[in-house]
Amino acid sequence: MTDAADLAARVREGDLRLHELDDHADADTAAEARRLFVERETGATLDAVGDYGFPAERAESNIENMLGTVQVPVGVAGPVDVNGGAASGTTYLPLATTEGALLASVNRGCSVLSSAGGANARVLKSGMTRAPVFRVADVVEAEALVSWVRDNVAELIEAAESTTSHGELLDVTPYVVGNSVYLRFRYDTKDAMGMNMATIATEAACDVVESETGADLVALSGNLCTDKKPAAINAVEGRGRSVTADVTIPREIVEERLHTTPEAIAELNTRKNLVGSAKAGSLGFNAHVANVVAAMFLATGQDEAQVVEGANAITTAEARDGVSESPDSEARRTSSGGDLYLSVSLASLEVGTVGGGTKLPTQAEGLDVLGVRGGGDPAGSNADALAEYIAVGTLAGELSLLSALASRHLSSAHAELGR
Repeated sequence: MTDAADLAARVREGDLRLHELDDHADADTAAEARRLFVERETGATLDAVGDYGFPAERAESNIENMLGTVQVPVGVAGPVDVNGGAASGTTYLPLATTEGALLASVNRGCSVLSSAGGANARVLKSGMTRAPVFRVADVVEAEALVSWVRDNVAELIEAAESTTSHGELLDVTPYVVGNSVYLRFRYDTKDAMGMNMATIATEAACDVVESETGADLVALSGNLCTDKKPAAINAVEGRGRSVTADVTIPREIVEERLHTTPEAIAELNTRKNLVGSAKAGSLGFNAHVANVVAAMFLATGQDEAQVVEGANAITTAEARDGVSESPDSEARRTSSGGDLYLSVSLASLEVGTVGGGTKLPTQAEGLDVLGVRGGGDPAGSNADALAEYIAVGTLAGELSLLSALASRHLSSAHAELGR
């Protein structure tokens, strides 16, 4: 049996490189050898990093040069009632975070949502994108390429879908900037987040474009996709899942449970999330959607860098005029005011329940909590449900934080929890 200390010594002597250790030992021994090497080189102690609860080989497709794991505390918020298109019933939401008070806040929001009859959620648009950039001679050739693409979508679909048994090419949208032509391919990737699927399929389609036109492919990604960067195109056109959650909360619940009023929350949302965000030039018009997106991404094995697009969200709030029944049964407005309507719309939530980090044991358990692990029936329904659960989680988080601000309880809540 190969000894980890001997392997670490061979790395120090230059006989082996860190990435070559997997060729000389099983995954756990290779990880141990890397820890020994890094400990000696840096003076750090990696006992906690090396104390992980699954075979290192389970992570071989997720990381290179593995030496251990970073353990993030995981909790649950809920239960919360969800009235979704793909997700329905009462569930608990797994969140992984190091930010104290976040779980408590989301948990409070979930409780209020359920008291109001549950939150609605719907996926309104779906499609993973990849946008290669081509070089042409001038705008005349650019127009010719755009025309060719529009006339030959069927040929591009055939080439793209020849690379996958699951993905479907939905459309190709051209954009021209001088002699650069960008083709934004959009795919239905079912229950996979689908970035790799879209990339491989798009490469096959690009081969057809180059062989049939005078365009030259410069890069398979031209940043008009747009992946892992703030982008207005994702806010407008969407990427991954475009999902919205909303709720109407009776006034008495707002006053008794959240210690504020629908009018105060609506005004705060306008002045903070809408006007304040606009003044700041923000692409996200919300309070802290990224908090819940990031925590549920980590708990369920999503690509954590895509929190950038996932937080591309708008929160709306309004105090709806209340109605009561008059003696002659005609509805009339009440003088006491109405209920609170709150919504969160996430334009580009990129999630999957198969592939990537969802295969790791702890993340798979997070998906099990939600009941969405693996492929759905019909295909795509599990990823839709996950998107709806995340949207409801962000709605709970927005409700709780806005209420804490409106009631001026934010700092006291953090102080009480010792954060």
